[in-house]
Amino acid sequence: MTPAETSMLSPRLHHFLNERHADYARVSHARAITAQDTAEAAHVGAQSFAKTVMLKVDGKLAMLVMPAAYRVNLVRLSRALGGAEVELAEESEFTDAFPDCEVGAMPPFGHLYEMPMYVDSRLAEQPEIVFNAGSHTDAVRMAYVDFERLAAPELLWLEHMM
Repeated sequence: MTPAETSMLSPRLHHFLNERHADYARVSHARAITAQDTAEAAHVGAQSFAKTVMLKVDGKLAMLVMPAAYRVNLVRLSRALGGAEVELAEESEFTDAFPDCEVGAMPPFGHLYEMPMYVDSRLAEQPEIVFNAGSHTDAVRMAYVDFERLAAPELLWLEHMM
């Protein structure tokens, strides 16, 4: 990718992906805020669009990455995390954690922002995923196996939790 092509990607994400010679493509789309709208604007199915949900797990910021087609179930998530106290983080609680991103458009790479990251196993079923890249007009497309190798998330089986 040329510098002009990466101008809207998070600088941390861009550096990280290029440093590791990751195989990815930038997807430009009409400005969209919600994960469902972004998936539609990027012409991606909601099962393949990876949305990042910001949480507080036992009072500390964490990311949950899941298909845009689903809503987070905090009870199931708490059980999957061994009974941890889990709540949705308020925007004001995480805005400063992502200085190189537009609010709500953070890429799903927790280690780049020094926080734990969990992935809903339903996302791992997708051969390819698309996710926000730091702005509300740009996303990244890559094979799920490459994402998992690079992001090293903790995989959670939320759909099987009762």
